[in-house]
Amino acid sequence: MKLPPPLVTALRTLTILRVPGSEAERPVDALAWFPVTGALVGLLLWITQKIIITILPGTPPSIAAVAVVTAGVLLTRGLHLDGLADWADAIWGGWTPQRRLEIMKDSSLGTFGTVALILVLLARFAAITALIGRGEASWIILACIIARTAQVDLAACFPYARPEGGTGAAFINQASGEHRLTALLATLALTLGIGLACLSSLNPLALALIALVATRAFGHSCKRNLGGITGDTLGAASELCETLVLLLAACL
Repeated sequence: MKLPPPLVTALRTLTILRVPGSEAERPVDALAWFPVTGALVGLLLWITQKIIITILPGTPPSIAAVAVVTAGVLLTRGLHLDGLADWADAIWGGWTPQRRLEIMKDSSLGTFGTVALILVLLARFAAITALIGRGEASWIILACIIARTAQVDLAACFPYARPEGGTGAAFINQASGEHRLTALLATLALTLGIGLACLSSLNPLALALIALVATRAFGHSCKRNLGGITGDTLGAASELCETLVLLLAACL
């Protein structure tokens, strides 16, 4: 089966999967396929915990959660986690937008970035442990979908922070309301379908709304502190959004 070129670009951009096919002529068109890519990532993580629980009956949920968190890092090659660390170092390590952007460009990992990584991964591990223990691991798929949609929302609604350009410029500068609407409709369909089929609940829609509102607040913060958004802040938003959804789901 031949994959649509924008989906090929989305998969190659957000994951380590080197799927066959030609990429989109305009990289920005991949944004509309980010939720689908998130669904695939989430499905692979769900399968990871399912295999462990099936092969090793009686395995503590915490062990399966470690496998899920590890698989998530490997599957995305830590791309978004890198953005999270760079954003944390910049926000708390600089006092002006220009200085923060300079820090964000530095490849070295600072104290604030290290703390952010530890806290987010611990929170995700705790939430996934609780969800697997309750038999509600399908939330992992939903969290991955909503997190990738958050990136599209930010790209379409906020300006690019670096006037000289950068790795995220191709997505952010050309992102449109059409990309955002397509991604939101896909997220609505996927969230509603998984929520009713696997969780017998409409709670996923409420959590998706909360997460996207929080993402918009994050975008305004980036505009105030950085002058806009960058590829790193898209990654940071994805990680924070995914963790937020998992935590809220675990607390239901």
